[in-house]
Amino acid sequence: QFQLVESGGGLVQSGGSLRRSCTGSGFTFDHYAIGWFRQVPGKEREGVSCISSSGGTRRYVDSVKGRFTISRDSAKVYLQMNNVEPDDTAVYYCAAVFRAAEAGCLLGQSGRRYDYWGQGTQVTVSS
Repeated sequence: QFQLVESGGGLVQSGGSLRRSCTGSGFTFDHYAIGWFRQVPGKEREGVSCISSSGGTRRYVDSVKGRFTISRDSAKVYLQMNNVEPDDTAVYYCAAVFRAAEAGCLLGQSGRRYDYWGQGTQVTVSS
């Protein structure tokens, strides 16, 4: 059974750090590009960061560049969130799409190109 499970969410103070992880099971993990997305009530889902199936391509939305780092190993994708800000407060989702390494990864279209989604976990940054 195809499954993505996020962990590492919670409450953090502004300027602090948080490490999110996304664990895949039931599929060949290194054949899939993984994206992190976030959503706040009343707003469209936003692509935060993504990583290609090989890990060779990494992309970030402008608002997190220099603060967030995405990485992956054989079964997990990590999102290291440093110097977090109140505007980073959202429900965060990881998502997967079957994609050749040379095709990179996708951040746009609110993640509509992704086929599989985790359950979402809340990150709250207090000021």
